Amino acid sequence: MDINCDLGESYGRFRVGRDSEVFPYLTSCNIACGYHGGDPLTMERTILAAIKHDVVIGAHPSYPDLSGFGRRRMDMGADELKAAIKYQVGALKSMCESLGTRVRYVKPHGALYNACFTSEEETIVILSALEEIDSELIFMGLAGSLMEKIAAEHQRPFVAEAFADRRYTQHGRLQSRSESGSVITSEEEAVTQVLDLILRNKVASHDGVEVAVRAQSLCIHGDNPAALEILQALDQAFQINGIEKKSFVQ
Repeated sequence: MDINCDLGESYGRFRVGRDSEVFPYLTSCNIACGYHGGDPLTMERTILAAIKHDVVIGAHPSYPDLSGFGRRRMDMGADELKAAIKYQVGALKSMCESLGTRVRYVKPHGALYNACFTSEEETIVILSALEEIDSELIFMGLAGSLMEKIAAEHQRPFVAEAFADRRYTQHGRLQSRSESGSVITSEEEAVTQVLDLILRNKVASHDGVEVAVRAQSLCIHGDNPAALEILQALDQAFQINGIEKKSFVQ
């Protein structure tokens, strides 16, 4: 199972997460591209850390919402959104190539990711942007969502993602962050959810309904204050249960 984390979200003097500490526990990372977090130096340092730890690199573009950390829905025209995606992914792609590596996949961030649960138009815009940048880029999105369906229709390689540290609704979407308990900070609860996802292909929603989920990658958010402890607990649980951590990129 692949383990991914949103990283490189610090910018200027503003610090987000404990990137250097969590890197040893990951097989892939979603690097912020400047619109919700990240700056050129942070991006470069995160790329170098990914190379050092042999972690697959993905781009993590968002709406242009630095002050809101990309978690506010924005009404953007198709051309504007496509240009914003190309600008962000293109910047990370160029920096990676200058350092001898490459971007392998793209995962939208925050409100843009959530928008793709219901917005066919925005999902198609993102896929169109990826096609124009690099036809081999993999699209990462929520398992079982509209993102997966549209990616298949457009013959875009897709990685189905589930979450270790977010509660689900009974419809298989992520519970809104505005609701209490939507973010999991308990290592024990995260481990239970992950083992259910891997061993049973199921997850319990916030109101107790079991939801079928088939995922190839599991996400832990870098800005979760318990991210490191959750990753360490997962590492132990994987060893006990004979689960191999392995990137989806061969």
